[in-house]
Amino acid sequence: MDSKQIILRGNSGSGKTTTALKLQEMLGEATLVVSQDVVRRDMLKVNDREGNLSIALSKQIAEFGLGKCPFIIVEGILINKRYKNMLLDLINTFEQNVYTYYFDVPFEETLNRHKKRGKVNEFGESEMRSWWNEKDYLGVPNEKIITKDTLQEEVVRNILNDIGVEKTRLHFNE
Repeated sequence: MDSKQIILRGNSGSGKTTTALKLQEMLGEATLVVSQDVVRRDMLKVNDREGNLSIALSKQIAEFGLGKCPFIIVEGILINKRYKNMLLDLINTFEQNVYTYYFDVPFEETLNRHKKRGKVNEFGESEMRSWWNEKDYLGVPNEKIITKDTLQEEVVRNILNDIGVEKTRLHFNE
């Protein structure tokens, strides 16, 4: 099986997790989502600092899917100063079957989006500001930038098109 890896990166509240879960729903069975928040906060309960255990575990989970899962989606803030080497290793492992996206959404827009989601009571503006990384592009070939002007449905449709999945082949309706 040729597994395809989709990397979704960007600041908190930019739309990464929503996109990942919608893609998983549409792509169906055996679509693996590796969420930075789930691995770091829920599974390991570690702070996001240099060398934290979630970096290696996220890589191992994504590599587990290679050849077993048709699609592996790695999503999170995944800032360069801590996660770039891991992401570059994954990109090399998956070779030509990697699709990388950066959600370049302004701070005020991410704050507005945050106010409309379930995590609104978990953290607020000051935490989001402290995590903020302006234009933290990975800088790899074919990295696509998603802006605030791109609607959620359009983001999902564009990614499905990029990975070569036709809507007629999907098991789920949009």
